[in-house]
Amino acid sequence: MSASWPKGYGLKVLDVVDSTLDEAARMAPQLAGPVWILAKEQTAARGRRGRVWVQPNGNFAATLVMRMTERPDVAALRSFVAALALFDAVAEVTGRAQGLALKWPNDVLLNGGKLAGILLESAGTGQNPGHLSIGIGVNLAEAPGASEVEAGAVRPVSLLSETGTSISPEDFLPHLAAAYATRDLQFTTYGFAPIRAAWLDRAARLGETITAKTGAQITTGRFETVDTQGNLVLVTPEGRKAIAAAEVYF
Repeated sequence: MSASWPKGYGLKVLDVVDSTLDEAARMAPQLAGPVWILAKEQTAARGRRGRVWVQPNGNFAATLVMRMTERPDVAALRSFVAALALFDAVAEVTGRAQGLALKWPNDVLLNGGKLAGILLESAGTGQNPGHLSIGIGVNLAEAPGASEVEAGAVRPVSLLSETGTSISPEDFLPHLAAAYATRDLQFTTYGFAPIRAAWLDRAARLGETITAKTGAQITTGRFETVDTQGNLVLVTPEGRKAIAAAEVYF
């Protein structure tokens, strides 16, 4: 299960930190290049919309931080790059892609359960080009209990329980970093089109009826595609709707 570290990417490993995303923000002003930050323990981890992210011992928590050299809408498409890299890394360490799927906008599923989540944060003002942080959590060893996730959410699963594969965060990171570097090179060279096509090939519930919730607005329709801006496209009784941000329920 060896993987070589990608050229041009830095690495910082911490025993304990409040959050790898917070550490990324602190490091951002001095960045010379992209850096992976791995934490063995987080005391204030967070998920989407400020939710608490539960990290049992042995699970993976890391953030990739980089200078943002593109428009924010283009940089945001790296959530799809990261999702594909996670898919690739898990398939490599387990020796199989069977049971893996990608859930819009930023989850990786294994055997129908949530294995991993991705959270993007960006910052920048005035003449400061800003930075992009890609936070990634993977249930390598243990899945949070049902009481620790919101009602209606996809059940959490772990890599160990679903595949029997035991791997430490320190050993998993080189696989993910190498996979990300490969996918990111594809993105910067050829644009979003090949990333979008590869993501759709691995999309969960494509062609099926799903529900997207944004605040108080709920939209149910057939999952037709993800468009060239990364929006979820649903076919509803009122017509096609492109949704930029939402929580998706099956």
